[in-house]
Amino acid sequence: MKDRSIHILNFVGLGFFEPAIRIATGEEVKKNLAALFKKVILPILSIVLFLIVWHSGAKYLYDIEKNARIEKALVDRGEIAANEMRVCIESGDISCQPNTLPSPTQVWIAYRSLLSDHRIISEKKVAFAEKVAATNAKREEQGLAAIRYTGRPSFVDQIFTSLKTVFAGFLLALFIAVPIGVMLGLSETLRSSVNWLIQIFKPVSPVVWLLLVFMIVKTLTRNSDTDSSFIISFISVGLCSMWATLVNTSMGVSSVDKDYINVAKVLQLSVGQKIFKIILPSSFPLIFTGLRITLSVAWMVLIAIELLAQSPGLGSFVWEEFQNGANDSNSKIIVAMFIIGIIGFLLDRIMLTIQKFVTFTEETTT
Repeated sequence: MKDRSIHILNFVGLGFFEPAIRIATGEEVKKNLAALFKKVILPILSIVLFLIVWHSGAKYLYDIEKNARIEKALVDRGEIAANEMRVCIESGDISCQPNTLPSPTQVWIAYRSLLSDHRIISEKKVAFAEKVAATNAKREEQGLAAIRYTGRPSFVDQIFTSLKTVFAGFLLALFIAVPIGVMLGLSETLRSSVNWLIQIFKPVSPVVWLLLVFMIVKTLTRNSDTDSSFIISFISVGLCSMWATLVNTSMGVSSVDKDYINVAKVLQLSVGQKIFKIILPSSFPLIFTGLRITLSVAWMVLIAIELLAQSPGLGSFVWEEFQNGANDSNSKIIVAMFIIGIIGFLLDRIMLTIQKFVTFTEETTT
């Protein structure tokens, strides 16, 4: 049971909990306590230190903004106005609070507010669906489109929209990069011929890819009711992020052991059999390393692309809160920042786990 638990933890990238399991079974307690302190306790202490520094920094900036507001009131309207501003700020009245870096407590409150907002919006969606159910049934009989809820999406809805966009972009990158990478890896002549193209397009900014895709998609969907913002977003994400997979696939295929290729010749395997039975399995470690990088890049550029394409997702959420300028807008932006980081980490762990399933390696890359 112990070995199985340790194997599972290592397999999913959570091997830092291994010492805790060994301590629980009484195995080399002193040694594993030291390992537990290093792998678990120290990271927890670093999180506590981070929160303390963050709180202190937020308090320092808050005091600067507070004093600036009081000073401005004193200069513009006199001492009475300055005292009124001081009392208003100290009372916690939202209308006069300094709008600066939020504290950890404010971010936590904003997080709970976003979840509460999601519950309210979800209830509205259910009520709307029940209200128009009969009407939609009649419209369906008449061959008409159903009436849909068009209200403001919640923060959680925007998270799922971003995930849908990034996975669509990732699949597009996979279906483009892997076949092209295999072809380039199989032919040195072809690889050297198009290498210049890869080197030029690989560092292109996501903004440029977005504008290029926008030109093409807007022309092709001019007279269509298709949601062009989603199409523009996921294609742009795919084109921005595919290059790591393309390069790694090409490298993996070109570096397959020649003995394997010779065995394929001896067995008189067809091109398809050689690719799927010899070349791809041998190249999987490098291909999946490229896919992990591609997924990370896709998630990273998604926010900027959603912002520019006005696609409903985390990118547009951050931009709307920035433009909103409400007292809790900064806190909500920080919440989004942490959610983006946590999801990015989880996506990488998922890809690492899939890589271990497919390649049968004991890789422990973090």
